[in-house]
Amino acid sequence: MQRKSPAPVIGAAVAVVLAVACANRSKSAAPTGAAPAPSSILTGKFVWHDLVTEDPAACRRFYAALLGWEFEDAHRGDRPYVIARSGGRYVAGIVAVPPDTSQELSQWLAYMSVPDVDAAAAQVTAAGGRSLVAPREVGSIGRAAVVVDPQGAPIGLLRRAAGDPADEPSPVVGRFFWMEYLARDPGTALAFYKGLAGYESQARETPSGAPYEVLTRGRPRAGLMKIPIENVRPNWLSYVRVEDPAALAARVVSLGGKVVVAPRPEIRNGTLAVVADPSGAVLALQKWPL
Repeated sequence: MQRKSPAPVIGAAVAVVLAVACANRSKSAAPTGAAPAPSSILTGKFVWHDLVTEDPAACRRFYAALLGWEFEDAHRGDRPYVIARSGGRYVAGIVAVPPDTSQELSQWLAYMSVPDVDAAAAQVTAAGGRSLVAPREVGSIGRAAVVVDPQGAPIGLLRRAAGDPADEPSPVVGRFFWMEYLARDPGTALAFYKGLAGYESQARETPSGAPYEVLTRGRPRAGLMKIPIENVRPNWLSYVRVEDPAALAARVVSLGGKVVVAPRPEIRNGTLAVVADPSGAVLALQKWPL
């Protein structure tokens, strides 16, 4: 049986999550190793990540063992929300969705910074996408929404009232640092995100000869390429910096996950692993520099 899109369930879950997705910014005291002080709005920068999952407990164990993340529990109303920390900095959230055998629900959801959430959400729907969570105020944090782009990939939109954290000089181990859009139609996707985020693009060629676009706005923000394997929906793939992707990939199965793409020489000289956690959410583990 062909599985349905998980987008409606994700939308229902993140409607609650939006109130705490950036909970670290509302705390009175910053944790040790906190991010640099906020600056201006950095349009096109991905500023938060949520794991929407059917098994939060298993995912906590998995990411704690694999990446050394630490976790703390929070609640909003009667819904639990888990916040992950790496090196003292809050890096992600975890929200639970009910299991459903007819759908693949678990996935990472990334939030892109935009100067006007309402205008960006309207632009998505005008281009053939749709809204999952309509623009709304998120306490003192700012304004946010969750949409599905015209090719079917969920993405969050966020406008922080205090501005976005300044870019770090180089990626930090254990934290998100890159995004990659896997498109059904790369040309159409490139034009759409150039219009949405004001990206410029630089064409690169992979060793396999497949085109690869680097999306830039002030600095490189993401990559864009055609979906390289069958039976994958268009999606934004989140990257975490690690020191040894091969060593981590070797532990994934014993931790309850799955290796989707094992490190191998023909793919970035063995510096990349793509793995799925115990609930099926996919994440890229990348050594830096490439």
